[in-house]
Amino acid sequence: MGYISKSFKHLFGYRVARPGKEEQSEELRAIYEAKKGTLSKSDLEKVHIEHKQPYGGKWLKRRWLTLIAVNLLFVVSFYFDIQLLEGALTASRFVGFHMADLNSALQVILAYKVMVLNLFIGTVTVFLLWVLLGGRTFCSWACPYHLLAEWAEYLHLWLAKRKIVSDHSFNRKVRTVFYLLFVVLALVTGYTVFETLSPTGILSRALIYGPGLALLWVLALLAFEVFYSRRAWCRYVCPIGMTYGVVGVISPLRVTYNAEACHHEGDCRKVCLVPHVLDLTIRGGASQVHEDVGADCTRCGLCVDVCPTDSLKYEFKGLSKLV
Repeated sequence: MGYISKSFKHLFGYRVARPGKEEQSEELRAIYEAKKGTLSKSDLEKVHIEHKQPYGGKWLKRRWLTLIAVNLLFVVSFYFDIQLLEGALTASRFVGFHMADLNSALQVILAYKVMVLNLFIGTVTVFLLWVLLGGRTFCSWACPYHLLAEWAEYLHLWLAKRKIVSDHSFNRKVRTVFYLLFVVLALVTGYTVFETLSPTGILSRALIYGPGLALLWVLALLAFEVFYSRRAWCRYVCPIGMTYGVVGVISPLRVTYNAEACHHEGDCRKVCLVPHVLDLTIRGGASQVHEDVGADCTRCGLCVDVCPTDSLKYEFKGLSKLV
């Protein structure tokens, strides 16, 4: 299956079937065959110990610093009135140049049935920016709710390990249903309903202009994720992720998989927010030796950090042979 069709299947919540042997390249089948029975449990443990990073991986540190810096820039600009980055994540001006979050822009256009020039400029600018940066990279590298949900996820996993809570999953297609629901609500009501509920916008505005009662909604979401369903908002509801995921389909920045080096331990899928995109790392899950991870990937880098054999890497298509 091609990258584009695989990506859209992931985004809309459909399962991508494992490729048959006739769909796998001869080179890949030879690699799978050569690995049979060659790795003992002690070999795998040795690789894990050699790769272990006690204080978090380099991409996690870089991502958290970037996310905090982006949101702090809004706060500093407002506090010191230096007009560097005005507004909030949903709509802003960078040194006077308009920028609009793509999902917010879509909601505004549907609700008010017009598109003013500044909104057009801001939408096109942000679209091009996130095409270059990877689409759902917005979720993991800029969204303030993502960071809080990530920390809440650590707490959820700690509680689940001690059998204090258990994780409840939902059908991933429900995200598509929510997406369509918010589209219809904006069209029918003439109001950007999702923006009222979006923890991304609520948190961004709270950081810049001060806390409000809307933060209670964000706390309720985090509590739901800690005690009932791991990363429920991002996985099953948020239309922002789907909008930027569609943008990511044409992005040259991707995570790529190398089946030759992989030992199929599954560490990457355990840490991934969207583990279905890493089904290709399961033995027999890929169709080519080198394959791109689908566009529902947030490019967070957790799988790149945790992979003991460096089988997953960032790649900017078209530049790899130049650098």
